[in-house]
Amino acid sequence: MHYAEITGWGKCVPPAVLSNDDLATFMDTSDEWITSRTGIKERRICHCNFSDMALVSARQALAAANLQPEELDLILLGSLTNDSLCPNTASIVADALGARNAAAIDVNSACTGFLYGLHIGTNLIRTGAHKKVLVIGGEFISHYMNWSRRDVAVLFGDACGAVVIEQSDKECGLLAARIGCEADAKYAIQITNLGSAYSRLSDEFLYIGWNFEGQEVFKRAVKAMAQGCEDVLKETGLTVEDISLVVPHQANKRILDALAKRVGIPDDKVFVNVHKYGNTSAGTIPVALAEALEEGRVKPGDFLLTASFGAGLTWGAGVIKWGDRVTPLSLSDATLPPCDQTALEILAPHIERYANREQSG
Repeated sequence: MHYAEITGWGKCVPPAVLSNDDLATFMDTSDEWITSRTGIKERRICHCNFSDMALVSARQALAAANLQPEELDLILLGSLTNDSLCPNTASIVADALGARNAAAIDVNSACTGFLYGLHIGTNLIRTGAHKKVLVIGGEFISHYMNWSRRDVAVLFGDACGAVVIEQSDKECGLLAARIGCEADAKYAIQITNLGSAYSRLSDEFLYIGWNFEGQEVFKRAVKAMAQGCEDVLKETGLTVEDISLVVPHQANKRILDALAKRVGIPDDKVFVNVHKYGNTSAGTIPVALAEALEEGRVKPGDFLLTASFGAGLTWGAGVIKWGDRVTPLSLSDATLPPCDQTALEILAPHIERYANREQSG
């Protein structure tokens, strides 16, 4: 039986930091209001294209695995804020990498994009259809934000992460996963005026809107992720005591706390970085995984538990058994293009547009 070992990992977080105090300069909010409700202190704002972040994280992951791009046979890119819909952004990344032998697929399941991609890639390797797969998850979501909405705008940020998974005879990688969708509540998280369902002749078409039902999302997220965690633990015959670290979707500290309590995981076993980056949607799990490795919190043979929840309402959970290596085989010097603006300067045109719209009624 084949397994899909995680052999490389990488992350990309833009340099421009948007703090809670920065947000308070143009909306009715404060550091105390945001922190007490979300645990978020700051987030990153991307100054270039989403594919630039995807490329940096991909090159880091390839270096960590000591692979050349042409050795890849598949790229799975989880995101809902791609460079373009046609061509798909996985193709843009494949071309820029030089991954000439790889198929390229975009996976849009919002915040669960990386976990869905890891599940798909793992099972394709297990069947023998593919051998070396790059799975990317990330978001450019700040540029799709309505910056007049403090209930939503304070939550999100930009970042990207990636892993390489390779065919292996060792029992490691994603051992079990459960993915699902509570489609009856699909509009609890909704980005409006984006897509063919919206009239391009409307005066509102140029303004992206959000529907975000916080209480409904919280309730369903905790329940679905907890059930998913229980299912994959049962499938693998593991208990919470066997889990060394939980690397969950970083949506909101309250959700993380509620999930840990419901599953019975001690707080010190839950990796948290939402305070630094906010909710980066499909980017949260791969970025958190890369940072957990950087901080020495993943050891050879460790069992990791992961879970995610996003628009759709999609959800998923998985158990990962780590392999023998926790350090990169080599390092990449890939970086983003230089940034000469602050986060507020990058966002200024967006903030002004939505402020003017609010004033005009």
